[in-house]
Amino acid sequence: MEREGMLMSSMPPNEKNNPKKPLPEPFRELVKSMNDFFTDKPVRGFLQSIDDFFNTPFPAAAGFPVKTIETGNEHIITAELPGVKREQIHLNITGNYLTISVENNELETEEDNHNQVFRSKFIRQQSSRTISLPHAINDKKVKASYRDGLLQICIPQEKGKIIEIEE
Repeated sequence: MEREGMLMSSMPPNEKNNPKKPLPEPFRELVKSMNDFFTDKPVRGFLQSIDDFFNTPFPAAAGFPVKTIETGNEHIITAELPGVKREQIHLNITGNYLTISVENNELETEEDNHNQVFRSKFIRQQSSRTISLPHAINDKKVKASYRDGLLQICIPQEKGKIIEIEE
Protein backbone atom coordinates (compact mmCIF):
# COMPACT_ATOMS: atom_id res chain seq x y z
CA MET A 1 0.00 0.00 0.00
CA GLU A 2 1.22 3.48 -0.79
CA ARG A 3 0.56 6.56 1.34
CA GLU A 4 1.65 10.07 0.38
CA GLY A 5 4.60 8.95 -1.65
CA MET A 6 5.81 6.41 0.94
CA LEU A 7 5.78 2.72 0.28
CA MET A 8 4.68 0.82 3.37
CA SER A 9 5.28 -2.87 3.67
CA SER A 10 4.14 -5.51 6.08
CA MET A 11 7.39 -7.43 5.63
CA PRO A 12 9.92 -7.56 8.50
CA PRO A 13 12.93 -5.23 8.25
CA ASN A 14 15.96 -6.53 6.46
CA GLU A 15 19.64 -6.28 7.53
CA LYS A 16 20.09 -2.80 6.03
CA ASN A 17 17.63 -1.07 8.37
CA ASN A 18 17.85 -3.35 11.44
CA PRO A 19 18.94 -1.19 14.41
CA LYS A 20 20.11 -4.21 16.45
CA LYS A 21 22.85 -5.12 14.03
CA PRO A 22 26.23 -5.37 15.82
CA LEU A 23 28.69 -2.50 15.44
CA PRO A 24 31.48 -2.85 12.91
CA GLU A 25 34.81 -3.91 14.43
CA PRO A 26 36.51 -0.42 14.60
CA PHE A 27 33.50 1.12 16.39
CA ARG A 28 33.27 -1.78 18.82
CA GLU A 29 36.88 -1.14 19.87
CA LEU A 30 36.20 2.60 20.25
CA VAL A 31 33.16 1.99 22.48
CA LYS A 32 35.14 -0.52 24.57
CA SER A 33 37.97 2.02 24.99
CA MET A 34 35.52 4.73 26.12
CA ASN A 35 33.90 2.37 28.65
CA ASP A 36 37.32 1.39 30.01
CA PHE A 37 38.32 5.06 30.32
CA PHE A 38 35.29 5.99 32.46
CA THR A 39 35.37 2.89 34.68
CA ASP A 40 39.11 2.83 35.49
CA LYS A 41 40.86 4.92 38.12
CA PRO A 42 41.43 7.91 38.42
CA VAL A 43 38.46 9.00 36.28
CA ARG A 44 36.00 6.79 38.22
CA GLY A 45 37.22 8.29 41.54
CA PHE A 46 36.98 11.81 40.13
CA LEU A 47 33.41 11.25 38.91
CA GLN A 48 32.48 9.77 42.32
CA SER A 49 33.90 12.82 44.13
CA ILE A 50 31.78 15.10 41.92
CA ASP A 51 28.69 13.06 42.84
CA ASP A 52 29.58 13.28 46.55
CA PHE A 53 30.06 17.05 46.29
CA PHE A 54 26.60 17.65 44.83
CA ASN A 55 24.85 15.18 47.16
CA THR A 56 25.87 16.82 50.47
CA PRO A 57 22.95 18.44 52.31
CA PHE A 58 25.27 20.26 54.71
CA PRO A 59 26.06 23.98 54.28
CA ALA A 60 28.81 24.51 51.73
CA ALA A 61 32.33 25.53 52.72
CA ALA A 62 31.67 28.99 51.29
CA GLY A 63 29.46 29.60 54.30
CA PHE A 64 25.86 30.02 55.23
CA PRO A 65 23.61 33.11 55.11
CA VAL A 66 24.22 35.55 57.96
CA LYS A 67 22.40 38.83 58.50
CA THR A 68 23.48 41.55 60.96
CA ILE A 69 21.12 44.26 62.20
CA GLU A 70 22.21 47.13 64.42
CA THR A 71 19.58 48.65 66.70
CA GLY A 72 20.23 51.51 69.10
CA ASN A 73 21.20 49.18 71.95
CA GLU A 74 22.40 45.93 70.40
CA HIS A 75 23.57 43.98 67.37
CA ILE A 76 21.29 41.14 66.26
CA ILE A 77 23.02 38.48 64.19
CA THR A 78 20.88 35.87 62.43
CA ALA A 79 22.26 32.76 60.70
CA GLU A 80 20.15 30.39 58.59
CA LEU A 81 21.14 26.80 59.39
CA PRO A 82 18.36 24.47 58.18
CA GLY A 83 18.84 20.81 59.05
CA VAL A 84 21.61 21.54 61.57
CA LYS A 85 21.29 20.29 65.16
CA ARG A 86 21.97 22.58 68.13
CA GLU A 87 24.92 20.37 69.21
CA GLN A 88 26.66 21.02 65.88
CA ILE A 89 26.81 24.81 66.40
CA HIS A 90 29.73 26.46 68.22
CA LEU A 91 30.11 30.18 69.03
CA ASN A 92 33.50 31.72 69.77
CA ILE A 93 34.15 35.33 70.85
CA THR A 94 37.59 36.91 70.61
CA GLY A 95 37.89 40.68 71.06
CA ASN A 96 35.42 42.23 68.64
CA TYR A 97 35.02 39.07 66.51
CA LEU A 98 32.22 36.50 66.72
CA THR A 99 32.78 33.19 64.92
CA ILE A 100 29.88 30.85 64.19
CA SER A 101 31.08 27.31 63.37
CA VAL A 102 28.97 24.37 62.26
CA GLU A 103 30.48 20.89 62.35
CA ASN A 104 29.03 17.59 61.20
CA ASN A 105 30.70 14.26 62.04
CA GLU A 106 28.92 11.11 60.96
CA LEU A 107 29.72 7.53 60.15
CA GLU A 108 28.06 6.21 56.99
CA THR A 109 27.87 2.45 56.54
CA GLU A 110 26.47 0.15 53.87
CA GLU A 111 25.30 -3.36 54.68
CA ASP A 112 24.56 -6.42 52.58
CA ASN A 113 21.45 -8.63 52.79
CA HIS A 114 22.87 -10.40 55.88
CA ASN A 115 23.34 -7.08 57.80
CA GLN A 116 27.11 -7.32 57.49
CA VAL A 117 28.92 -4.03 56.89
CA PHE A 118 30.80 -4.09 53.60
CA ARG A 119 31.65 -0.39 53.41
CA SER A 120 31.95 2.39 55.99
CA LYS A 121 32.96 5.99 55.58
CA PHE A 122 33.56 8.70 58.19
CA ILE A 123 32.33 12.11 57.02
CA ARG A 124 33.51 15.34 58.63
CA GLN A 125 32.15 18.61 57.32
CA GLN A 126 32.81 22.05 58.77
CA SER A 127 31.70 25.55 57.87
CA SER A 128 32.20 28.85 59.69
CA ARG A 129 31.56 32.57 59.41
CA THR A 130 33.29 35.36 61.35
CA ILE A 131 31.55 38.66 62.03
CA SER A 132 33.50 41.75 63.04
CA LEU A 133 31.82 44.33 65.28
CA PRO A 134 33.04 47.92 65.85
CA HIS A 135 33.50 47.35 69.60
CA ALA A 136 34.76 44.66 71.97
CA ILE A 137 32.19 41.98 72.83
CA ASN A 138 31.38 41.27 76.47
CA ASP A 139 30.78 37.51 76.35
CA LYS A 140 28.87 37.56 79.67
CA LYS A 141 26.08 39.65 78.11
CA VAL A 142 25.67 37.76 74.82
CA LYS A 143 22.44 35.77 74.38
CA ALA A 144 21.89 33.14 71.70
CA SER A 145 18.86 31.07 70.69
CA TYR A 146 18.29 28.43 68.03
CA ARG A 147 14.84 27.52 66.76
CA ASP A 148 13.57 26.01 63.49
CA GLY A 149 16.93 26.28 61.72
CA LEU A 150 17.42 29.95 62.67
CA LEU A 151 20.26 30.96 65.00
CA GLN A 152 19.82 34.39 66.60
CA ILE A 153 22.56 36.09 68.63
CA CYS A 154 21.98 39.36 70.55
CA ILE A 155 25.08 41.34 71.48
CA PRO A 156 24.57 44.51 73.55
CA GLN A 157 26.50 47.57 72.40
CA GLU A 158 29.09 48.56 74.95
CA LYS A 159 29.66 52.23 75.61
CA GLY A 160 33.29 52.98 76.10
CA LYS A 161 34.62 55.46 78.61
CA ILE A 162 34.28 59.04 77.40
CA ILE A 163 37.41 61.10 77.94
CA GLU A 164 37.15 64.85 78.16
CA ILE A 165 39.86 66.84 76.40
CA GLU A 166 41.41 69.62 78.48
CA GLU A 167 42.02 73.07 77.09
